[in-house]
Amino acid sequence: MAKKLLLGDEAIALGAIHAGLSGVYAYPGTPSTEITEFIQGNQLAQERGIHSRWSTNEKTAMEAALGMSFMGKRALVCMKHVGLNVCADPFVNSGMTGVNGGVIVLVADDPSMHSSQDEQDSRFYGKFALIPTFEPSNQQEAYDMMETAFSYSESICLPVLMRVTTRMAHSRAVVQCVDEPRQQNALNYNAEAKNWVLLPANARKRNDIVTAQQAQLEQDAAKSAYNKYVEGSDKKLGILASGIGYNYVTECFPNGCPYPILKISQYPLPKQLVRRLMDECEDVLIVEEGQPFIEDMVRGVFDLKNVHGKLDGTLPRTGELNPDIVKKALGMETDQCFDPCADVAPRPPALCQGCGHRDVYAALNEVLKEYENPRVFGDIGCYTLGFLPPYRAIHSCVDMGASITMAKGASDAGQWPAVAIIGDSTFTHSGMTGLLDAINENADITVIISDNLTTGMTGGQDSAGTNKFEAICRGLGLSDDHLKVVVPLPKNMPEITQTIRDEINYHGTSVIIPRRECMQTLQRHLKQKKAAEKK
Repeated sequence: MAKKLLLGDEAIALGAIHAGLSGVYAYPGTPSTEITEFIQGNQLAQERGIHSRWSTNEKTAMEAALGMSFMGKRALVCMKHVGLNVCADPFVNSGMTGVNGGVIVLVADDPSMHSSQDEQDSRFYGKFALIPTFEPSNQQEAYDMMETAFSYSESICLPVLMRVTTRMAHSRAVVQCVDEPRQQNALNYNAEAKNWVLLPANARKRNDIVTAQQAQLEQDAAKSAYNKYVEGSDKKLGILASGIGYNYVTECFPNGCPYPILKISQYPLPKQLVRRLMDECEDVLIVEEGQPFIEDMVRGVFDLKNVHGKLDGTLPRTGELNPDIVKKALGMETDQCFDPCADVAPRPPALCQGCGHRDVYAALNEVLKEYENPRVFGDIGCYTLGFLPPYRAIHSCVDMGASITMAKGASDAGQWPAVAIIGDSTFTHSGMTGLLDAINENADITVIISDNLTTGMTGGQDSAGTNKFEAICRGLGLSDDHLKVVVPLPKNMPEITQTIRDEINYHGTSVIIPRRECMQTLQRHLKQKKAAEKK
């Protein structure tokens, strides 16, 4: 068995390939992006023709994966936690349709909000959708779980949610891999239309079946090799630890933990194992990364006062855990190894030197000085940094695509000028429908699609709408008279400012597309070109 040093994301990707994967569907989002990128660059994946093109958004990714599953093949869907909100409709309904080929929905949560709007915990979605959830505690488990989860998905005819967090996704460990990767499933026609056509008459029957499965899923979790009860001699305290939280606990006890530990990495929560821990120990500490998901359930089921964790302040309710924090909760001495270094100056992110977004914001700010109380509605992307000095250019940033619809709503309320700024990838992800609403009502807004020809914030992945934005806007019904393309460079500042001014003063829906390649991908492409010329 070969050994490889892998990121958690890479272990997941390689585990999926070795488990007979036929397609990965994803929209780039930190900390999940490396999974799809690894599959795109993997030789075996290329030889097997595994689908690995980026999807336009997480909803389309989930639906495409269901289509592959319908035909009997194994599919992986990858996203960050807020992406699960985007694909919630097909995700929740996939519990009703069930699966034919195995489906794993891999969600990477982001405690401490390193690159996200919130700290949402995706385990709640698994419980809500009545599907099993896996949560690896280390990279080896992440690799091994892919075959286990695919096989389990096919045996119970349900998708499986796999939840990791930033630290698991972006830390490395040695992983032992199988010698013989599993072959892909053959195409089959076993999917029954009565399960997949969610007319109420069909869905009610499936709802009864899926609800009745829950007791079996809990029994399976109780027997799972990934959930284990580790004996301890000191019963004054018991520890229930899930996912990477289990790793943090074991790091606190290099010579072995004296307390009983219940490790949880597969859900539904196996209550019989929890009951054993409760019965044997005087107090119980619950260590879980994210929200108090298990703690809420334990307190609700057992109604005991000797449970400690995030709800009683023993562990912090927000931010990431680490071994120092867990040591404090255990009453142990700590060296504060994981505290930020006081000698390192903070380096807040900033737009790259030469970035086209800089010229867009400079022009926009120059024009908006001429108006009273202008409002600029921003969106998700590296251009969100326009909120920071020196530009201070945007007033909101809520979720993917919200810029256009918020600008429209503000205009409906009487605001003028109302400007939306959105990136190229974000526009095709979630902005097109908002623009259609605006065009249908000829809303008095100016939309700036800042096109840097890539998905810049997550590392330069392909953007779904490259070279198509004018055609998309025309197809949505926008007039050519108010569809403008400019090149954001300092020398073009008079043209850009006049274009922005003209379109703000037009009292209807207009779109301006400043287009210039991202500096990072431009440098990469120039290096590739030079290397090719040397050959």
